[in-house]
Amino acid sequence: EVQLVESGGGLVQPGGSLRLSCAASGFTFNFYYMGWFCQAPGKEREFVAGLGWTGGSTIYADSVKGRFTISRDNVKKTLYLQMNSLKPEDTAVYYCARPRSPRGALDVAGFGVWGQGTQVTVSS
Repeated sequence: EVQLVESGGGLVQPGGSLRLSCAASGFTFNFYYMGWFCQAPGKEREFVAGLGWTGGSTIYADSVKGRFTISRDNVKKTLYLQMNSLKPEDTAVYYCARPRSPRGALDVAGFGVWGQGTQVTVSS
C-alpha cells in the first residue's frame, strides 16, 4: 500500500522556520519525482514545490522562491520542505504528493497521490 505520511507542521511566528517531512512507503521512492502542495481555508489546493526523481531538477511556486527548499533522502525514503521566513499567508495544510507514474519528467500536472497533510499556522 502506498503511503505518504507528513510531519513537522505546527504554530510558528512570522519570520520563523519549519521543516516538514514526508515518509514514503509502499513504492520505489527513488523512481518518482515528488512534491509539496498546500491548501488554505476556502481555497483550492495549490502547488508549492517539486523535485525530480534524480534530485536534479526543482520547481517552486513564485510565492515561496528564495524562502522554501525542497529536498529528498532516497535512502530514508523521505521528502523534506525547509520553510524559512514564514509569512501569515503561508498558513495552510501542506500535503506531500507523488505522481501516478514513475520516472517521468517533473510535471506539476502529474501529481495524483497525496498524503493526509500537516497543518502549518503562521501567527503572532
